[in-house]
Amino acid sequence: MDNRALLNKFYTAFQNRDAQAMNSCYHKNIVFKDPAFGILKGNKAKAMWEMLCTTGKDLEIKFSDIEVIDNNGKVNWEADYTFSATKKKVHNVVYAEFIFKDGKIIEHIDTFCFHNWSSQAFGFIGKLFGKSAFFQRQFQQRANRLLDEYIEKNGK
Repeated sequence: MDNRALLNKFYTAFQNRDAQAMNSCYHKNIVFKDPAFGILKGNKAKAMWEMLCTTGKDLEIKFSDIEVIDNNGKVNWEADYTFSATKKKVHNVVYAEFIFKDGKIIEHIDTFCFHNWSSQAFGFIGKLFGKSAFFQRQFQQRANRLLDEYIEKNGK
C-alpha cells in the first residue's frame, strides 16, 4: 500500500471509529504528538485512538488535502464531537504531519490551536486560561491520567 492510501485508510477508519484499523497503519515504534496529550509512544499512542473511538459517541471526522512526498505526508482534518467532561460541542481543525517507515506511519504530529479548542471545550475558563502553558500542561496531565486508567481497565 502506498503512503497516500495508508493515510486514506487511517482517516477512513477514524471516520468509522475503527481504532484497530487505524492502529494497523502505525509502525510498532510510533511516536505521536499533539497539544492535548503531548508525546505518546508505541502502544500508548494506539490506546489513545482506541479510547477516543470508544468514548466519542457523536464523533464525526472529515479529512482532506492528503499530500505525500517520499516518506512525508500531510493531512487536514476536522473533528466535531461533544467534550465529555463539560458536555460542550467542539469543532476542532487539525493539521497533521507524518513520517513513514517500512510501509507504516512511524511519526504522527497533530497541530491545532489549543486556545481555540479549550475555549470551546471549557467555555469561559478555556477562553481565559487556554493560552497559558500551565493550563495546557494541566490538561495534558489529566488526559494522560485518563489514558492510563483506560489502558489499565482494558488491559492494553
